[in-house]
Amino acid sequence: MASSASGQALNPTVSLKLKQKEFDNVDLPPGVEATLPWLNDPSPSEKPSTKTLAISDLPPCSSTVPSEASSSKEPADSNDDSIMQKSQQFKKFDMVEDFSDHHFSRMGFSDEQAPRYWAKRIQDEWKILEKDLPDTIFVRVYEARMELLRGVIIGPPGTPYHDGLFVFDCLFPTNYPKSPPMVYYYSGGLRLNPNLYECGKVCLSLLGTWSGKQNENWVPGQSTMLQVLVSIQALILNAEPFFNEPGHESSYVGAEGQRQSRKYNEDTFILSLKTMIYTLRRPPKYYEDFVLGHFRERAHNILAACKAYSEGTLVGSDITSQNAEKGGSAQFKASVVKMMNTLITHFTRNGSTDCEKFRVEACITLD
Repeated sequence: MASSASGQALNPTVSLKLKQKEFDNVDLPPGVEATLPWLNDPSPSEKPSTKTLAISDLPPCSSTVPSEASSSKEPADSNDDSIMQKSQQFKKFDMVEDFSDHHFSRMGFSDEQAPRYWAKRIQDEWKILEKDLPDTIFVRVYEARMELLRGVIIGPPGTPYHDGLFVFDCLFPTNYPKSPPMVYYYSGGLRLNPNLYECGKVCLSLLGTWSGKQNENWVPGQSTMLQVLVSIQALILNAEPFFNEPGHESSYVGAEGQRQSRKYNEDTFILSLKTMIYTLRRPPKYYEDFVLGHFRERAHNILAACKAYSEGTLVGSDITSQNAEKGGSAQFKASVVKMMNTLITHFTRNGSTDCEKFRVEACITLD
């Protein structure tokens, strides 16, 4: 199992609870402030930004915020099948050109020419990715900057991350494969996993960012980028992320451990829903069609899960099962209902149909 680094997250500006409170209303009116680190991404050589941005001060578009995904966008045409077609045909692996919005664009070889042996190794990595990527991980590499890579991972079913999209920027270092890749997570300022920090740090033994067992560490010449991406999906975005925190598995056992884990899953699911909205509003470059199509296709599944959770089904459970275990705190149920109404607005704007029925049912749930 993956483990996070001990201690607090790097450069925390406020507590996690305060962050959640700040983001409860994601459709902030002009003038209302919110900390949005991923909209003002620092260079790797700088400390993570703690600057508070006014939503009204944000530019209409930038290299990381395509204008097509602006929150002021008119409702998508539900009869237009082009988005769904492009999304369904979206390649798991592809080469693109513009790297200007990549977190590591100022690192690596930059304007220098990479050594031939190094370039050959990266090309071998590309071949592995193109051949063996699972259907739930999508990678883009850059023709002019071979050391850069971007991956979008779909949250696995049965976890509090289900149906979400999680964006990672990666860098093959100049001494690769002697050293493991560097990985940055676009958190949106939300800590939804012990291994994924608000500042973008990813804690994983394979990356050398956590001291794990010998067989979990990077092995030059054997470990690959594919292994890194799959490990993030399987070991970090798992069903019980509470136990990713060092010491939790031994300190919280039995019924108390399950109670703490379920509470963590509830909080994580709310943060995952907020991440969905941020990603839908501002998809990463070259993934615009995929993101819009993904959420148009899965809108009803996400809302149905929210409805089930608001009625007591445990987060990550099979909501179609008659024997699904029940539970859930009253606070969580109320938070899910609130998020449902926000999701309905964004999903409808994105072209999903018949979402309003969930809004009515959400109101009934509150009675």
